[in-house]
Amino acid sequence: MNEGRKEIFQIVFVLVGLVFLVKLFFVQVVNRRYAELANSNSILRQVEYPFRGLIYDRNGKLIVYNTPEYDLEVIVNDVKNFDSANFCKVFGLTREELRLRFKELKARKKEYSPVKPMLFIDKLSNEDLAKVQDHLDEFPGFFVQARTTRAYTSAGFANALGYVSEISKEAMKKDASGIYKQGDYIGQSGIESFYEDQLRGKRGLRFKLRDVKGIDRGPFDNGRYDTLSVPGQDLISSIDLDLQQYAEKLMNGKAGSIVAIEPSTGEILTLVSGPSYDPNLLTGKNYSSNFKTISSDTMKPLFNRPLMAQYRPGSIFKIVQALTALQEGVITPETRIPCIRKGFGGIMDCHGPHTNEDLRGAIANSCNPYFHSVLRRMLNQNKSTDTYQDTRIGLAEWDKHVNSFGFGNKLGIDLPNEKNGLIPTPKYYDGAYNNKPWKFSNIYSIAIGEGENLVVPLQMANFVATVANRGFYYTPHLIKSIGKEGKPLQQYLEKHYTTVDSSNFIIAVDAMQRVVESGTGQWFAKLPDVIVCGKTGTVQNEPFPDHSVFIAFAPRDNPKIAISVYVENAGQGARAGASIASLMIERYLFKQTRRQYLEDYVLAGKFLD
Repeated sequence: MNEGRKEIFQIVFVLVGLVFLVKLFFVQVVNRRYAELANSNSILRQVEYPFRGLIYDRNGKLIVYNTPEYDLEVIVNDVKNFDSANFCKVFGLTREELRLRFKELKARKKEYSPVKPMLFIDKLSNEDLAKVQDHLDEFPGFFVQARTTRAYTSAGFANALGYVSEISKEAMKKDASGIYKQGDYIGQSGIESFYEDQLRGKRGLRFKLRDVKGIDRGPFDNGRYDTLSVPGQDLISSIDLDLQQYAEKLMNGKAGSIVAIEPSTGEILTLVSGPSYDPNLLTGKNYSSNFKTISSDTMKPLFNRPLMAQYRPGSIFKIVQALTALQEGVITPETRIPCIRKGFGGIMDCHGPHTNEDLRGAIANSCNPYFHSVLRRMLNQNKSTDTYQDTRIGLAEWDKHVNSFGFGNKLGIDLPNEKNGLIPTPKYYDGAYNNKPWKFSNIYSIAIGEGENLVVPLQMANFVATVANRGFYYTPHLIKSIGKEGKPLQQYLEKHYTTVDSSNFIIAVDAMQRVVESGTGQWFAKLPDVIVCGKTGTVQNEPFPDHSVFIAFAPRDNPKIAISVYVENAGQGARAGASIASLMIERYLFKQTRRQYLEDYVLAGKFLD
């Protein structure tokens, strides 16, 4: 009997002990509020924000760096004898603004704690801090948290760099990693967004001991529990900052884009979107008001035209047609087709005096009737007795070749928001014609880069880099090294080959050389001492003026630069587009502008006069 009672007492004792252990676990480990209440008067937990990685140009010039910024934080339970009138005077607030800040603080229900540091005023500059620093001891419970914000050595390159701002509530909800806390900064666009994982670094923690007056008495327990922040990795970009700034000067006052690539690597030398904005406007305490102004601008400076604008390519697409037709064997370099123009038995107008050109001559003179006939031969090869089916078969084959140049799909640049463009397929035309039959005579405008064709400027530059390489390309990218001794991401080291034999590209190169030396590009694109290969394009834009387009690479052998220029509403490609591209090539190869008269012409921007 006694033995049984003894066992019962032992069981009850063990159970009570377990209850106390579980309760102690919840108090000390699970529910941190008790620890915070116990330590709030003596220990201050401060986040140490990491330095975000720096961004340099290809020659080691600094583009993006960090500058000090400060947040004023508050522990509500530590606020004693608060002199609100004096606080408003020191920090430049009205009484109503102060009241709203406390109200908003408590409205953040999930984050709010009276014993934890809470953000009260953000983005104080060095100048702001200097004005208030001597008064901080007058306001117990308030203290300054140091951090950094972005700053820029140049007012350009904004659309590619992107910007950094506080993480939104929506982004916080989507963050499965748990890395971010409310108030953290995150890359919102451009390089800052794409390389967020490499740039952000890792936050640290410091625990500081305070006396009863809230005065800092040094690290708690000699810093035993502190963790150092880890800075983000630096990025070496492929951009030539001098060339970038020159390109932005040439594009000033114009809408369009300039994209320059090093063909042998796929590294982007210049990426200009016009109009743009000064990246310094999207930093500091005026970020919100400046962002509102920039985003409401009708010229859309935040719209990254090199990646997002989808244009008809115009006559530069004739090079694509030529290469595709050569590969299919429906023409040879010696194939001659009469230039039968509209009004003389043909259905297309043409440029300049020429009659019965071979392929090189047709490209040099940008002959529309020639390429109308070339596409018809490509699409109607009598592979079916049904005319409609024959065109479908031919178009599917044409799509395969054109897509291999990187058209119609995202290339995969290391920036967000890249668009596909459009290369029409049989399925596309089925939808466009409501599943009614269609044939070559319905779609022939794609022969000269009009109609349904849409490309983005990055794809144009990548295409001309592919011609410069005689049949392959590397995916265009802006970061050539993660870390000063690193490499680009693996996908930017892989070659992509087209479906066209490299031997056929020699014909395109020959023809593009003739465009500049004696064809449509001879007046503005030609350079002394170097062979430039290019192609003009004038894109229909009714009822407004045509768009001016030019693609080129130089030198002909061992090319160093491939470029596409697209200037909206600027008329002929042989004028605005060719002039800007030629000046860019000259500046990159010779490090100077030799033809000041041409630069003056571009800067004046009177292309339609």
